[in-house]
Amino acid sequence: MIVVDSCGWLEYFSDSDRARLYRPALEGSVRIIVPAICILEVAKVLLRSRGREIALLCVTGMRIGQRVDLDEQLAIEAANIAVQHRMPTADSIILATAQRYGATVWTQDADFEGKPGVKFFPKH
Repeated sequence: MIVVDSCGWLEYFSDSDRARLYRPALEGSVRIIVPAICILEVAKVLLRSRGREIALLCVTGMRIGQRVDLDEQLAIEAANIAVQHRMPTADSIILATAQRYGATVWTQDADFEGKPGVKFFPKH
């Protein structure tokens, strides 16, 4: 199981040079877990940069995975991760979601570097 961080979805949807890093997860047969916070982050960026129609189209594309909403227990797990690893709220929710499902986070976000259960793609 894989959780693709918001930055990975954005690279994929923009078909950037780094999209190739996320294609094996997003076009493969592996099970994708989609934290609701990723939908928020992707929609927010795309609404600003590309408009409502593109944002909604891309968010619809995120339905290839199983959406996971933020419940009370997951919020507490994320808070613990945020404090322990000094991570921003959204990132801690993504990591907590991945841990709950035994998934690996695929990301290029430096806040995840060196964290357990993360496949990190450094930017050069």
